[in-house]
Amino acid sequence: MKSYTYKKLDAFTSGNSLGNPAAYIDLGNDSISDNDMLEIAKEHKGFVSEFIFVTRIKNEIKLTYYSSECEVSFCGHGTIATMYELIKNDKQLLGLSEFKFLTNKKGELTVYNRISSENAVFISAPEAIYFGSKIQIKEIAKNLGIDESIITDQYPIDVIDAGLRTLIIPMKDLENEISIYPSQEELKAFCIANQIDIVLIFSKETLNDACLAHTRVFAPKFGYLEDPATGSGNSAFGYYLLKNKIWNGEMISIEQGGNKMIFNEVKLLVNNGNILFGGMASKKIDGVYYLD
Repeated sequence: MKSYTYKKLDAFTSGNSLGNPAAYIDLGNDSISDNDMLEIAKEHKGFVSEFIFVTRIKNEIKLTYYSSECEVSFCGHGTIATMYELIKNDKQLLGLSEFKFLTNKKGELTVYNRISSENAVFISAPEAIYFGSKIQIKEIAKNLGIDESIITDQYPIDVIDAGLRTLIIPMKDLENEISIYPSQEELKAFCIANQIDIVLIFSKETLNDACLAHTRVFAPKFGYLEDPATGSGNSAFGYYLLKNKIWNGEMISIEQGGNKMIFNEVKLLVNNGNILFGGMASKKIDGVYYLD
């Protein structure tokens, strides 16, 4: 039986917000099977949104992401949580302003260490892929369980992949946007049928005037209805904002969540034409994971 460092953290915490839970184990130079990774992630269903496996390849950190359903191409909040904790507890990493790391599906990305100045880390989102959307408003409204009139035509419906293929839908106002709770099974079937990973709805109206927009992200394909704070989804949204000339690329905050929670905040900025998403993490469990 082997033992590994185990951490459970909440990413994108801000003030009294609860963030988004993730957990990781640090396998060091060891490797385990895909089936073992899925089984470990299944053990954490309902406890964390995603589980991250950290391995070291020639001194480079590699992250592999799993939900309780399957391997996930990219997990923004899991990356924030893992990198924030790894850097804080490694003197060598803490001394670096930035470094490259690997992901199993999205290749090499960069982490920017701003723990000393902003108590945060920033991650370069995977390069955006623009798909566009031909999905009819009627079909979208039906699967969200809402009236078509709640969707505004002020901004376009679009599909952008910045880690996960994201359907982006503009809502008329904040009150309606934060009150939408679709059927998990119906929305999952809709996502699978349309090759969508996650659904992001947004309002330009916010509770916090310092935030540019309010978002919510639904991820039924990965075994849960809503993601309370999302790096990949908000990165896709950042590219959407740039595409539609709603944002100039300077540092902004996006508030996220439904009306049953304290809103979380995700920071976005553009660096050399690439979206960076950032935040901190709060450690909840520090322990050891034993694996046969």
